[in-house]
Amino acid sequence: MPDRPTPASRRTVLRGAAAAPLAGLGLAACGAPGNGASADATPTAPVELGAESEVAKGSAALYRDHNVVVSRAGDGGLKAYSTICTHAGCAINKLQGTTLICPCHGSEFDARTGKVVQAPATEPLNELSVKVVKGKIVAGPGA
Repeated sequence: MPDRPTPASRRTVLRGAAAAPLAGLGLAACGAPGNGASADATPTAPVELGAESEVAKGSAALYRDHNVVVSRAGDGGLKAYSTICTHAGCAINKLQGTTLICPCHGSEFDARTGKVVQAPATEPLNELSVKVVKGKIVAGPGA
């Protein structure tokens, strides 16, 4: 006589139904507005970020509204990077000194070089063009 699967109990079915929506929350945390962003959130055109004086030599400034970080080297040169994490596409919203910290999985990046300083990310941040126009920092493609 062939084995027959036993019917699922009401409790088993209800547990599965209750757990299914919760399982998706972990994925939603990386893509939900406010918690993360897709790579499309990187500027697609030049954006004015702020006054050139906002970024002192050897420091960095995070422009959350545009998903950009700008750093200034000791020689005064500016560098800009997208703050969309290369691990899971989350918007990085924390700058501690010159270290960017991703809220989703804890990846850390050097805001001066874009390089990964702590996994799980393995790829550096995307570098953006940056220049100063009439005392304002402008970054993005074509800047």
